Amino acid sequence: MPKRKVIIMGAAGRDFHNFNCLFRNNPDVEVVAFTATQIPNIEGRLYPPVLAGPLYPHGIPIFPEEELETLIKQHDVDEVWFSYSDVSHQYVMDKGSHVVAWGAHFGICSARDTMLRSKKPVIAITAVRTGVGKSQTTRYVSRILKKLGKRVVAVRHPMPYGDLAQQVCQRFETYEDLDRHDCTIEEREEYEPHIDNGFVVYAGVDYEVILREAEKEADVILWDGGNNDTPFFKPDLHITLVDPHRPGHELTYYPGETNFLMADLLIVNKVQTADPVKVQEVLDNCRKFNPRARVIKCASVISVDKPELITGKRALVVEDGPTLTHGGMSYGAGWFAAKTHGAAEIVDPRPYAVGTIAETYLKYPNAGAILPAMGYSDQQIADLEATINATPCDVVVEGTPIDLTRILKVNKPIAEVTYELEELDGNVIEEMVRKVVG
Repeated sequence: MPKRKVIIMGAAGRDFHNFNCLFRNNPDVEVVAFTATQIPNIEGRLYPPVLAGPLYPHGIPIFPEEELETLIKQHDVDEVWFSYSDVSHQYVMDKGSHVVAWGAHFGICSARDTMLRSKKPVIAITAVRTGVGKSQTTRYVSRILKKLGKRVVAVRHPMPYGDLAQQVCQRFETYEDLDRHDCTIEEREEYEPHIDNGFVVYAGVDYEVILREAEKEADVILWDGGNNDTPFFKPDLHITLVDPHRPGHELTYYPGETNFLMADLLIVNKVQTADPVKVQEVLDNCRKFNPRARVIKCASVISVDKPELITGKRALVVEDGPTLTHGGMSYGAGWFAAKTHGAAEIVDPRPYAVGTIAETYLKYPNAGAILPAMGYSDQQIADLEATINATPCDVVVEGTPIDLTRILKVNKPIAEVTYELEELDGNVIEEMVRKVVG
C-alpha cells in the first residue's frame, strides 16, 4: 500500500508535537510539509532530521499557509491535520472546507493521543482563550506546591521560533538562560515570572525529551499551557480558565472548548472587572456543559509599582502581545491600571507606529489604541522601541509580565503593572491540589 501523504497546518508548536506523537515513527505516513501562520517569520525553515527522525533523513520543509492549496495538489496529499490554537470554530471549518474542496481529507488530532504520560503528578493550567490569566494561575498553584514542600518544575507550551535543532529541550532558571537562548519578548513574558518566583521552567520542541528531563528534578510537573491549547501531558488535575470579558467563547473557540469540557476545575477569572451579567452567563455555561467540574470565581488583582506616574498624565499602554493579536482583546491589565489610577489620556500610538508594529495594527485592528508588545525578531524589537519613543506621552504603562527595560531603551518613565490571582470562593484550588499530590 502506498503511504498516506500528509500536511500538518501549524504555528510552530502544536504542529511539531502532533507530528512527534502521531507520525514521526509511522511507516504508513509521509508528512510532506508543515504550513505556518499566526507567528511572523516562522515559515521558510526546515523541521530538521534530528527531530524528524530516521524516516525523514532530509527533514520536513515548512511553508506559509497561503501555499496550502498548491502543496495539496503538487504532492497529491491525502490528509491535512489542523494543529494550531485559539481560533473560532467558524475559522477551523472554513479551513476544512477549503481543504476538502482541494481534494484532501481534513482532520483534528485527538487530545488523548497527543498527551504524554508522566511518572510524576501533573497539574495542567489551560484556558478557553489567550489572555484569561493562565500564567498568574500557574504562579498561584506553584506557590501552593512550594508551601507543601514539593519540588515544582513548570513546563511551558512551545514557542520554538529560532533554530529548531538548538531548541529540542530548553531549561530556564536565570535571566542569563533567557539571553543565552535568544528568547523573544513573547517567550520572556512566559518564562520570566517563573524565574522571578524561583521556579525552573522547561520548553522547546520535543516534549517527550522535555518531560523526562523535567521529571528528574520535580515532584510535580506543572503544565503551563499556551493560547487555549490542550495539554501535552496527561493531567491528574486539569484547571481551565474562562473569561467573562468574552462570554460564549468557551463554546465557540478551538480548542478552548475542548479544555472547557475536559476540565476538573473551571475558574471564571477577572470577575471584578467584568459585567456581572456576563459573569453569570459564563457561570451558567460552566454548570450546563461541564457539570462534573468544580466551578469557582477569581479576581485578577492588578497592582502598579508607581501609580503616581499615571495620575493626570498622558499614558501609553503596552499590553501582552498575544492577548491583543490572536487573543482578539482590545485592552488588558495595563488599560485597567491606567483608568484606575486616573490617566488624563490614553495616547493612541498608531500614528507613530513603525515597520512591523504598523503591520501588526493592520493585521489586528482590534488592538485599537493599545500597543502590543511584539518582539519576535531583533527588527521587531527595534520597531517596538522606536514606536514607544516616538509616541507623545508622559508615561508608559507596562501591562506585560516582564520588565521591558531589560530589552528596550525607552525615553519615558515606566509604571509597571502586575496581576495576581485571588480566589473568591475559599481555598478550592489548594484543596484540589492536595488531593493530587498528597
